[in-house]
Amino acid sequence: MTPHWLAQRLTSAVAGMAAALALFTAAPAFASSQLGLASWYQVGKQTANGEPYNPNGLTAAHRTLPFGSRVRVTNLKTGQSIVVRINDRGPFIKTRIIDLSRGAASFIGLKKSGIAPVRVDILERG
Repeated sequence: MTPHWLAQRLTSAVAGMAAALALFTAAPAFASSQLGLASWYQVGKQTANGEPYNPNGLTAAHRTLPFGSRVRVTNLKTGQSIVVRINDRGPFIKTRIIDLSRGAASFIGLKKSGIAPVRVDILERG
């Protein structure tokens, strides 16, 4: 038979570990990521949110994220990443998940290849 005090301590330890595990694995509501293909674009006079398009800016187009959202885009081939702000809609090619401005594409080594596999981590929703 297990002494009563030992059973209490084991129960308490298990409850503490479960609580710690829940805190460790719980992610904030805005934390999520996507894997897919990215491309870049340089054509455009005005973005979908009304701003003038700046090809050298650190901005991007996404189909669903609110304007003003900030995301980290990591080129899975080079390991380089950049934080960009969503200010446009697209890409309109179904196999792609994000379109980067020329400046952002250059920063992560995407400009020459034109398309690359990326991970998009949502840092802040607009």
